[in-house]
Amino acid sequence: MNLGSRRQREEPELNVVSLVDVVLLLLIFFMLTTTFVRPSQIAIRLPEAGVSSEAPADRDELEITVTGQGDFKVNGRDLVDSRPATLEAAIRKVVPRVRARHVTISADGRASHQDVVTAMDVAGRLGFVEVRITTVRSRPAE
Repeated sequence: MNLGSRRQREEPELNVVSLVDVVLLLLIFFMLTTTFVRPSQIAIRLPEAGVSSEAPADRDELEITVTGQGDFKVNGRDLVDSRPATLEAAIRKVVPRVRARHVTISADGRASHQDVVTAMDVAGRLGFVEVRITTVRSRPAE
């Protein structure tokens, strides 16, 4: 007795073509919207520890000292006044003896920010591209 005909079960089909299309479109979308450019950065060279020696005041580099009262010194020599034009003239006198194009700005802890920026601006206008900034602790009154 044959109760029913046995039908063969059909295997379900998975159509992966549309899935592959969607994945490829997402890949293209993310590739196009991703930025590969780094934002602009400032290059900073950190100081290295080493042996220091006292160099004479007439050395082959430029050092600008900013005092707490807003006065400037170029390689240890006081200037007549604290105007940027005077600072520029003093730096121009020292420039022929300076080999490297870097400047060290030593500022007193009580010096104003404006005075330090003025020194950096004048040095930058004269072609100094590498700036080192140091601070000098004020000595307690005795």
